[in-house]
Amino acid sequence: MPLIHCDFFSEALQLSTAMDVILPLRKWRSRSDTNGAGHPTLYLLHGLSDCQTTWQRRTSIERYVEELDLAVVMPAVQRSFYTDMAVGYRYWTFISQEVPHVARSLFHLSAERQDNFVAGLSMGGYGAFKLALSCPDSYAAAASLSGALDVAGIVKNPDLNWQNEMRGIFGDLAGVKGGCNDLFFLARQLVKSGAPQPRLYQWCGTEDFLHKGNVRFQRHAHKLGLDLLYEESHGTHEWSCWDERIQVVLQWLNLKKL
Repeated sequence: MPLIHCDFFSEALQLSTAMDVILPLRKWRSRSDTNGAGHPTLYLLHGLSDCQTTWQRRTSIERYVEELDLAVVMPAVQRSFYTDMAVGYRYWTFISQEVPHVARSLFHLSAERQDNFVAGLSMGGYGAFKLALSCPDSYAAAASLSGALDVAGIVKNPDLNWQNEMRGIFGDLAGVKGGCNDLFFLARQLVKSGAPQPRLYQWCGTEDFLHKGNVRFQRHAHKLGLDLLYEESHGTHEWSCWDERIQVVLQWLNLKKL
């Protein structure tokens, strides 16, 4: 499977950025192949200290998808928490609108809801659920691994440097709860809307510092009746766990093999 590095100018960010893309070469259909549907796509999101290259450097994701009819798109979002930052760049607009548009303009990827999925780790787990809950017409399923899901609680960390960074991202930290960046609020809004609900998969290690927040979100989602599969096992916030769990996610998605 080819791994393609794409540099492009982002209209949303007004700067040059990048994404890495894994393509299913053995069943590849070009954009000129009008008889074939576009390929199913997994948008795979990175964590706070990572970039668009980290998934393929720290896991065997390229090998894991080798037998699947699946493209994997890995964009760079810096330390943005997948938001239109209060002081910074419009990364929510970038990830929710521009990345799918650019990826589909470059490669023959399906725009159909049933063919689009999103997953991520830590900050990327938050981003994956944010996309699925905010854009339920665009994604059939989403997976969070050790996700920073309780962002209203996370921003309360008293460390001064952390507080300053979070204000640069979210603005008024008191306003995070109950707003467009709060997954608990987005889950309630989705249920109220009657929109199609994506399937959700959530995993967190029991020794992970984000475990309590994951349990809170899992309980909240189940009370709302969301289609969420929650799993936990021994593990901390580390790549050996995510390398194992991304294989579980791919099985859970139940994708076609080549």
